[in-house]
Amino acid sequence: MVHLQCLPPSVEPRVSDHMPHIIDMIKQIVDNGYAYRVEGDVFFSVENFPEYGQLSGRKLEDNRAGERVAVDSRKRNPADFALWKSAKEGEPFWESPWGPGRPGWHIECSAMSAAYLGYSFDIHGGGMDLVFPHHENEIAQSCAACKQSNVSYWIHNGFVTVDSEKMSKSLGNFFTIREVMDLYHPLALRLFLMGTHYRSPINYSDVLLESASERIFYIYQTLHDCENVLSQHDKGLQESIPPETLNVINKFHNDFSTSMSDDLHTPVVLAALSDPLKTINDLLHTRKGKKQAMRIESVAALEKIIRNVLSVLGLMPTSYSEALQQLREMALKRAKLTEDKILQKIEERSEARKNKDYEKSDAIRKDLAFVGIALMDSPDGTSWRPAIPLPLQEQQVAAT
Repeated sequence: MVHLQCLPPSVEPRVSDHMPHIIDMIKQIVDNGYAYRVEGDVFFSVENFPEYGQLSGRKLEDNRAGERVAVDSRKRNPADFALWKSAKEGEPFWESPWGPGRPGWHIECSAMSAAYLGYSFDIHGGGMDLVFPHHENEIAQSCAACKQSNVSYWIHNGFVTVDSEKMSKSLGNFFTIREVMDLYHPLALRLFLMGTHYRSPINYSDVLLESASERIFYIYQTLHDCENVLSQHDKGLQESIPPETLNVINKFHNDFSTSMSDDLHTPVVLAALSDPLKTINDLLHTRKGKKQAMRIESVAALEKIIRNVLSVLGLMPTSYSEALQQLREMALKRAKLTEDKILQKIEERSEARKNKDYEKSDAIRKDLAFVGIALMDSPDGTSWRPAIPLPLQEQQVAAT
């Protein structure tokens, strides 16, 4: 999570440390007439809570009992769920007014969120699979304990799929974040995840991760070039910028504000980066751009807004040059090459071009492109950068 630049939670509570809160909440639900005791168990009565189904839109007659266990014949309604379970031999237990036992699956979340956030708070998150029964039951028991209980926004994320099948241990088609970060930069993985709206399923594939990796290299390379140019002009910059640059900045700012305010629509923001990045590259590298008035002021203003947006998205590296080096190293690892080997190939290609052996020169370029290494020719010589491997590029073209 640290490598992915996810902010740490303010509190990471444990259920076992909050047993008094849980027992008190169950007592409140029972006292308010929304739960009943059967031997040493306590069940929530869904029929006593008319709003049951408000989150999922399910009707009471459509609901099946808890997915995880067989229907308990002692329940008044098959959809009733356990708030407290009596102790079974060999299981951990705590003392309660209903005898020794442990909390049900749902009550612990209601009790701990109420303990830290109060009965009303802004945002509750979770996977799509938790809408029913887990979050539906949380709403019911929280409102049964306290009528003022309310969550303003329910944020449910889609699943990661592999070749359009849900990633899961049972299917054996899963891999861990650590395994992915062994071959790809964590911020490339973050960019990949943000490239799909959080509520939608996201299809994991090598070509999409390679594409995110290439994209983030381009972003950081552009901003690194900015940094180098701006470091030579840190004094005497004017406050104003040309109207055309201002238009690019205003449009990007508006796209960012509108999209993020529209249920955190990150894919639109990432697409909107293209214009300011292209404008920077034109100003830095094209003949026409280099002649523009207040060119450095434009570059500085564009770099600033891109940096601000990347910071909000958690995509700002500690250093552009360090991130670029890490991206190169990971591309080499995926290509199973060393930098010395690439430099040797560049030298061989230069020699072939001198000798007008263009067939050999093209073959070397193609061999490197095949494993995800792109060669860039310029007046200063040939350099290399990570790219989407040729077979994956062809796969991408075929798919579109």
